[in-house]
Order: sequence, then C-alpha cells, then structure tokens
Amino acid sequence: MDNLRNVSSNPHVRSRMTTQMIMMWVIIALLPAAGFGIYNFGVNALIVLALSVGTCVLMEFLFEKIVKKKVTVGDLSAVVTGLLLGMNLPPTAPFWLPVVGGFFAIIIVKMLFGGLGQNFMNPALGARCFLLISFPVYMNNFIIHAYTGATPLSALKEAQQAGDVTTALRNLNVMDMIIGRTSGVIGETSMIAIVIGACILILAGIIDLRIPGSYIVSFVIFLLIFGPDRSSAYISAQLSGGGLMLGAFFMATDYVSSPITSSGKYIYGCFLGIMTGIFRVLGASGEGVSYAIILGNLLVPIIERFTIPRAFGIQKEPKAKKEVEEA
Repeated sequence: MDNLRNVSSNPHVRSRMTTQMIMMWVIIALLPAAGFGIYNFGVNALIVLALSVGTCVLMEFLFEKIVKKKVTVGDLSAVVTGLLLGMNLPPTAPFWLPVVGGFFAIIIVKMLFGGLGQNFMNPALGARCFLLISFPVYMNNFIIHAYTGATPLSALKEAQQAGDVTTALRNLNVMDMIIGRTSGVIGETSMIAIVIGACILILAGIIDLRIPGSYIVSFVIFLLIFGPDRSSAYISAQLSGGGLMLGAFFMATDYVSSPITSSGKYIYGCFLGIMTGIFRVLGASGEGVSYAIILGNLLVPIIERFTIPRAFGIQKEPKAKKEVEEA
C-alpha cells in the first residue's frame, strides 16, 4: 500500500516544458521591448523595472515564508509579473509606485487567491489598473527628455473629441510609433520590439495566434465600422500605440487567466478586441487595453463553461416533459 499513489484519471499528457521554462521564455521574449524602453527613456526606466521585479519576488518570498508555504519564487512567475508591471509604468514614475504596484500584484491578486494557477486575473494588469485609479497623476505623466507632449493616442482622442482627426493624423508620425520614438509607458512604445518578442514565444511554442490574432482582427473590424477615421494611418496608429500589441501577445495569453479551449480562445480574443474598440472610440480615454483584458479575465469561467467539449460517449440529457393536468 505504501507504493500506491493517487493520480488523476487518464489520458495523461506528458511534456518536458515546466513552469520555470515557460516563464524563462516569456522573460527572454520581453527583453527586446524592455531593453528598448531603457534605451529610449534612460536610467529612470531601468530603476522602475528593477524595483518592480525586485518587489514582486520579495513579496512572494516573504508571504510564503510567513504562511509557512513552499517558496515558489524559483518558478520565475513573480519575475514575469514584475517585468510586465514595470513595462506598464511610465518612466517618470516615482520609485515608490512600482513598490506599491508589486505589493498589490503579488499579495492581493495572486497570493491571497492561492498563488500561481489560482489568480482570477493577470496580476500585473490588476496592479496597473489599481495604480491608474489610485494615482492617475503619476500614471499619466509621460514628460521625459525629448517627449514633452501627450502620447499619440491621447492626441488622437483629443482630436476626435474636437472633430478634427484628419489634422491630427497629418501631424502624427506612425513610423515613430512603430519604431518606438514616442512617449508612453516603458514597454509599449516599440511595436517592432514587441513583435520580435511575440515571434520568440510563437516559435518556442509558448503561445499561438488564436487569442492575439482574434483580438487584433476583431479590433480592426470594430475600427472599420465605428472608428472616426477609416484610413490606414488611423488604424496603424491604433495598432502601434497604447500597449495593444503588448497586451495581445503577453498579457491576454496568460495561461492562468485565459481560456483553455480552442473555441473559447477565439471568443475571448474577439471580446477583447471589441471592448478595446469601445473604450478607445466611444470612451473618454485613448487607451482601453488593460480594462478590456481585466473584464475578459472575469468572463473566462463563463466562456469555458459553454465551450468545454462533451466527453466521448456522454449524451445531453433530454429535458423532462411536463405533464399537463386537466382541471
């Protein structure tokens, strides 16, 4: 009896890919965008990233030591959370901001719900939304070095509210947005660097295109139907700015807070694209990626409930016929 073990029912899927290996690939894929952010914004960006990663790792270690649980910082998930959170912060952020954000991401969103695999939303995005609501002045301050104006999407939003999007597009350099020569949060400015990282994840088999592909396509379709301008310049600006690519490839695809079913991934991605379009086109802000993904995370249990395939040989029970009694 000592040799018996409790295991789940078959079939069993075996893989050499561990959680630590997956997180390592994600870290490698994030390095191009993080590195460009440091190059673009300077030492402040490096300090913000370091504080964010360090706080997340320390918070997870201390929490597990206090509650006498196995220390899991070796799986590198806290490093990924800290890196993503730091990349979603402005380079002008005061140094206490990534510390507060790291505490909220790890303790409130992740550990209090049971740790990795139990959190109901992406911890980095949950912390970013918390910081946006609590400290909007610091989270929306992008004045640094040569970038003294509003972010490109903010300028487009102001032009939309003034009814003059065409003029704003003429003054907007989309190529600068694609390369990353613009203001914004540390890790979202360079579309090229983000796509390079996304290619790394795809080639390594960490993610596929079902969620990011359906996200981007549905967002473009929404812009073509409801956008204030249907030109290629407007759509390119919307795709290049505001962290859409970072969100689509690195945060919407989070294993824990995204659907596991194939059809559920398409539904989830389309929902994110539509919600991002609603926030950006119809809302008061030029952004919307973070809130769209958070709302999508909350709907994942419902999506999976209706998209999990029925087990082989199991038939749906017919509804019981109600007998009509004669009066």
